[in-house]
Formats: sequence, C-alpha cells, structure tokens
Amino acid sequence: MNIKNLLAKASLLSCAFSLLFTAGCVRKHRSFTAEEINILPQPNEITLAENSFGLSDGMELTYADEQAKEVATTLAEALTKETDLEFSTAGGNDGDIAFILAPDLGKESYNLEVSPKGITISASTSAGFFYGAETLKQLLTKDSDESPWLIPALTIKDAPRFGWRAYMLDESRYFHGADYVKMVLDQMASLKMNVFHWHLTDDAGWRIEIKKYPKLTEVGAFRKDSQISNGKMWKSNDYSGVPHGGFYTQEEIKELVAYAAKRNITIIPEFEIPGHSSAAIAAYTWLGTAGKDIDPPIKFGRHYDNYDVTSPKVEQFVKDVLLELFELFPSEVIHIGGDEVGYQVWEDSKHVQEYMKANGINTPADLQIMFTNKISKFIEQNGRRMMGWNEIMGKNIHGDFSEKKMDKEAETALAKNVVVHFWKGDLNLATEAAQKGYGIVNSLHSNTYLDYNYKSIPLEKAYDFDPIPEGLEPQYHENIYGLGCQMWSEWTPTNKDVEYQTFPRIAAYAEVGWTQPDQKDYEAFKKVLKIKQQEWDALGINYAKVLVE
Repeated sequence: MNIKNLLAKASLLSCAFSLLFTAGCVRKHRSFTAEEINILPQPNEITLAENSFGLSDGMELTYADEQAKEVATTLAEALTKETDLEFSTAGGNDGDIAFILAPDLGKESYNLEVSPKGITISASTSAGFFYGAETLKQLLTKDSDESPWLIPALTIKDAPRFGWRAYMLDESRYFHGADYVKMVLDQMASLKMNVFHWHLTDDAGWRIEIKKYPKLTEVGAFRKDSQISNGKMWKSNDYSGVPHGGFYTQEEIKELVAYAAKRNITIIPEFEIPGHSSAAIAAYTWLGTAGKDIDPPIKFGRHYDNYDVTSPKVEQFVKDVLLELFELFPSEVIHIGGDEVGYQVWEDSKHVQEYMKANGINTPADLQIMFTNKISKFIEQNGRRMMGWNEIMGKNIHGDFSEKKMDKEAETALAKNVVVHFWKGDLNLATEAAQKGYGIVNSLHSNTYLDYNYKSIPLEKAYDFDPIPEGLEPQYHENIYGLGCQMWSEWTPTNKDVEYQTFPRIAAYAEVGWTQPDQKDYEAFKKVLKIKQQEWDALGINYAKVLVE
C-alpha cells in the first residue's frame, strides 16, 4: 500500500475512533474570500471565518418552535431541489442546521452562524427565520461536479433598515393574473421585500370580487378597448381594438394572501376613493356625483366623475366594500388611494354645494378630507389603519395639471392615525408631516415609479434613493416607515412589459429598504446583481439586460 493510501486510511480510522468519544470528525473544507460572499440585499454585519460547512446526505434541520418549523421544512425542500441531497427535519436545537429561538432579536432580525461543525439561524419570529434561510440559500456554493456543496464559515447579524419595503402592482389598467403575482411574490421574498401593494380598483377596471355588489366585476372589470402609447403615451389617440378584462375571485384572493404570508409578505389592497372611480360608477350609476351612465373608460388618465361623498348610500357602499376587504386581507393597513381627485364635478353639483354650505365645508379639498376622516374612523373601529396618497392631506401638489392647479388647499386636518403615502410635491411636505407625527411611506415618483423609463430613473438613481428626506431631524426618522416602488401599468399591457420595467430596478429598491447607507456599495451591488440575473434567466424573466455592464 502506498503512502497516500496509508494516510487516507489513517484519517478514516481517526474519524471512526473519534466518533466513540465526540460528536464526530469534522472534515475541513476550503475558506472563502470576502469577494466570494454575494448576498442581495447586502447584510448589515458580516464577519468571515476560516473553512466552510459541507452539506451531505441525511443531514437534519431542527427547529426550536412552531415559528421556525415551516421555515425549516421549506428550507430542507429547497436544499434538496438545489443539491439532490436528502434532508430531514425535527424539533430541537441540535441539528446540522438548527433554528434557534432568540427572543431579544427584533421582529425581522436574524443571526446566521456557520462553522465547519454546523449552522445556526437565530431569530425571534418566523420573519427572522425566513430571512436567515433566504441568506443561507444565497451562500450555497459548489466549485465543481466532484466537490461538495459548501456554505462559507461566517457570522451575519442582520436586520432591515426599514419595516416597509414595498412593491406596487397596478392591475386596474391591465389584469396580469395569479401566476404572475406568485412569480412577483417569489422574487420579492428572495429580495427580503415585505409589502405587496395591490392596486385593484381605478377608472380602467375593478379587479376584485365583492359579493354584495356583483356588478363591480360583471361590468367594471371589462372594457371595450384600450388606449395604446405608440411611443406618444398620454398624447396618443391610438387604440388596440381589443377588449380587455379580468378579476380575482375571493377564493383566488385568499390563496394569494396565504401564498404571500408564507413568504413573509403582507398584501395591502388599494381601493380608490373618492376619485379614480369610473369603473365602479359604470357598474352602479348612483355611486357618481353627476348621475350619468358611463362605461369603463378606454382612454387612460384622470377621469371625473367622483363618488358622491355627500350620499349616505355611497358612504354605506364604501363601508360594505371595506368589510369584505377586511375579511380577505388580514393586513393592518388598507390603502384608499385619494389621489388626483377632480373637484369640478363637485363644484358643478347643486346638491353637493348645498351639502357643503349646510355643513360649513369651505372647499372641495375639505370635503375630501371630511369624507376621508370619516372612513378612516370606520377603518380604525374595525382594527385597521388607513393609508392614502399624500393629496389626502389637503395640499395642492398639482401645479402642473391645468384642471387642478387652481384648487384651494384644505383647512381641515387629516386624522393622525392615517399613513401618508408620499408620491408627489415638495419633499418639505413629507418632512412637515413626519414632524407632525404622521407615518410616512416615501414613494417620490421621480425616484420610484417603475413605469418611468430607464433614462428618467436609471438603475443607479434607483439605488441611491433615500426615503428619509434630507434635513429631517433624527427624532422623526421613526415616522418614515420605508419606501415603495410603483409599477403603474398603463403602457405595459403584457407581463413581459411589466418585467422589463420592474427588473432589475426592484433589486435596487430592495437594498434601499434593507441595507444601512454605510453598508451600501453600488459597484458591489452590480456584481451581486449579475448573479441574480442568472436566476432570472433560468426563470425566463424579461429583465432589462443592458443596464449592468
């Protein structure tokens, strides 16, 4: 026997002997360099160590409690799919990969410790365990067909910068379907984004079944044609000539809400009031102020009629819809839109003007806030919280709209429990709102609107966005909940169109939401993004390939 075989035999005997007295003989694997650690979004604290952990058949994943059980099971399945190795799961905290309860960690925080002997993921909630598992999957490495699957030895202590890390999909303009939504949710989860803002009602279509008002989908979910951009977008007078429609049943909604929850994503529905309401008014004429029969519009943009907020019947309709939304969506927050409300129809309505005079309401903006506050109270009484675009504060932010620029600002104050979704106007408005104690989600359109082309919002501009307004005093930073990136779909009729506008910029916004500014590095981000693009290639996602050199 040659010396090489003798040494190998001696090593095996040493391992076998050690099994009698220890937990086993740990095989040493190679060490990793910092350049080989590619995680998106970038964790906030990483300490690299020597060697790595090697996966092998029959390893066990253990979980400390029920919060970690589902994550451990899902991770075992994912590792088997990727490696073709078999893994088992069991209760406890001494497995090869152990999920350990750490009550002192924050809601979405996790610690990941990898050594040649084993792996522990510590967290206080299922969200933390989930994010630890997502990071672990990104660390999985195989150097060659002959080498084992390795995970570098390291310690990660990680937590998100913001608690609200959202992607919004507009399905009113174009219906994209449950399978597409699931793909988006999967990608959001892999990027540690936690809010799917679902724009389900607008002028162009009503996309959610409401049992008490079936005509909302029978009529409001279908239009006879659609405006197409032909490169001219809002100035276009061209149409597809093709009817468009679709909606989600309540059973489909429940399935998607559960699908999202398994990925630590909350679905926030948006039900637009009192403007952007043509699809609903087309279904039930009495909802409108003008009392005119209309069809769901085929031209995109701002349309007026509005809900008649002076009518008790309309108020009851809004509450009825909300009650069904409460049953479908367990989210704390319900979004009511509130943007771009055209006041002319209220100004021209004799009965609205009489109502305003009788109730001491001086401006249409005050009328809108009066109604918004009334609905906010109803939402609060049902254990939820209202959110709306920043027009609901009564400030005129539309100097660029001919039909809005002369609107008087409101004298009435918006209820303090409302989350203000800032999208347009001077950033000082967001600063002032935060100083007054309002919760803010910053989605400034010039930095976060995914329907804007890549010249308007290139990848680096998306990456450099900071949701905290410059100059906001530190004591108010907690009132900036985070950010959203918005995929408005007027000019993206197909799923592939939406993908092109969304990917890769969604990854930039994910890192904005998760990673502390001093840990961000655009060049490092682009390097990791190239790896992420390989996943998108495999899934057939039509991302904008020219953006990362």
